[in-house]
Amino acid sequence: MSTTMANPCNIAVDLEKYIVREAPPTVYYIPNFILEAEEEFLLQQVYRAPKPKWTQLSGRRLQNWGGLPNPKGMLAEKLPDWLLKYTEKISAHGAFAGKTANHVLVNEYKPGEGIMPHEDGPLYHPTVTTITLGSHTLLDFYRPVCQVEPDALQTEESRYMLSLLVQRKSLLILQDDMYKCYLHGIRGVCEDVLSEHVVNLSSTGAQVGETLPRSTRVSLTIRHVPKIIRANLFLGKK
Repeated sequence: MSTTMANPCNIAVDLEKYIVREAPPTVYYIPNFILEAEEEFLLQQVYRAPKPKWTQLSGRRLQNWGGLPNPKGMLAEKLPDWLLKYTEKISAHGAFAGKTANHVLVNEYKPGEGIMPHEDGPLYHPTVTTITLGSHTLLDFYRPVCQVEPDALQTEESRYMLSLLVQRKSLLILQDDMYKCYLHGIRGVCEDVLSEHVVNLSSTGAQVGETLPRSTRVSLTIRHVPKIIRANLFLGKK
């Protein structure tokens, strides 16, 4: 039975069904948000992008769609239709409090690749939504470094809080404290051993003790950038 949300007119009830109550406010985890055929289509579109669209970083590579967010504002670019369908679908479910997503970051993680704990910061509406393609991952959450405690006591391990299992075809929504107060990252490993710290196992069908080998994962990180620069202003025109 598909668990894809299907009633955008009843947004609050739809999202409430998918809340992860074992995590701080607020996490929604929606398995099977897209069909397998949609996953295949999206992967095809990602890998059909021209080579210059890719940016290689340490540990992963990415594509940026919609513009480049910066503190002065984003010079917006039209999203391609293959992404627009999903930004509109997620926005219609109320993820951005009535606003429409206008930015997508595509990240590719090969087995053994990850990203250091970080926060997404103030450039975005305080919600991040992610569609996962190709492979699962474990998303780990950490308390920020406390400025009043000695650095020696604040290892990454000591600040670790919990993990979320993020499966293929799923949608993850992070808001409130989980967006604003905690760091999130992905360990650079080739397989994940599920522990009792993975707090959303009940909605995934997985069990504590399982070992899940990673393959190449592509994530679509869909967000709303509030501060937009009009092209005519950017070019200095009236």
